[in-house]
Amino acid sequence: MFPSRRASAVRRLWRGRCQNGGLQGGLKPLTHSLFKRLREDQLEMLARAVEAGGAEDRVGCVSLARSGVNHWPQVLTCKLFRWPDLRWPHQLKHLSICDCSRRSVEDSGLVCCNPYHFSRLCDPDFLEHNFAYDQGAIEPSNNSSDLWPDFGLAPHLSREAHWCSVAYWEHRTRVGRLYAVHEPSVGVFCDQPRGNGFCLGQLHVADRHEMVRRTRGKIGRGILLSREWDGVWAYNRSEHPVFVNSPTLGPPNSRRLSVHKVQPGYSVKIFDYHKARALQRTAILDFPDGPFDPNSIRISFAKGWGPCYSRQFITSCPCWLEILLNHS
Repeated sequence: MFPSRRASAVRRLWRGRCQNGGLQGGLKPLTHSLFKRLREDQLEMLARAVEAGGAEDRVGCVSLARSGVNHWPQVLTCKLFRWPDLRWPHQLKHLSICDCSRRSVEDSGLVCCNPYHFSRLCDPDFLEHNFAYDQGAIEPSNNSSDLWPDFGLAPHLSREAHWCSVAYWEHRTRVGRLYAVHEPSVGVFCDQPRGNGFCLGQLHVADRHEMVRRTRGKIGRGILLSREWDGVWAYNRSEHPVFVNSPTLGPPNSRRLSVHKVQPGYSVKIFDYHKARALQRTAILDFPDGPFDPNSIRISFAKGWGPCYSRQFITSCPCWLEILLNHS
């Protein structure tokens, strides 16, 4: 007798769980309870998401009613299939590709259980410094020549306008044209068969340096950039770290280059509108790593740069991105 579709999906899910996480404590009965609450088509969708490992953006939400559940379903599935050390929902961030991220649990009563609709949030100690911003500096300035626009008051551009442009560089050479981003989120990747966005794998250069070729081989699924109400976020969906430099990630009014490492599966707010407004009055116009652009973010794939690395400048990195924010 052939197994039912439901039983087959459950078997696929058990096979896909993290092998090093085990089912310690009460995790196994909670998992059985969760599977029972999901419809057959939801189980199949969850199995498809787990087997794809995040390679398919088109796998939809696996929504579950929050009422009557005495645990966090999203924490359970993320712990079971991605991060065995996960403990709390505040360690997770909804990705912009998740429909449930556009509405709160309180409003909809639903929570998404697709573990690939979440990322881990960088630890609070991710930043090397604790910043104390002057509350008086948060108020918009009357100076029309402010470097930063008031992103927070007008976070949505028209459909016709692009909110950022992405440039791809190999060492000192820009490869390809600027990629204008109109959608709320965009993937930048080399190897994402069903991905939509900026495919670096299609950019061909004759006689590439061997280091560039090796680094491009590590980009894989790359990163997901998203423009959200509080700022611009980057999710590292590759299997290697990425390194980020941004005006709002460094200490305020500092000339020290600040480069931050983001591990695979983690998200970080690479441009914070609130902090950008706070920095308007004290922005520094020069920078130790080239001209300073207060609306530019730089991301290097697999290779870091700056005082803590052998590469002192971003132009020494084999493969990197420049994200130019549009504030018109």
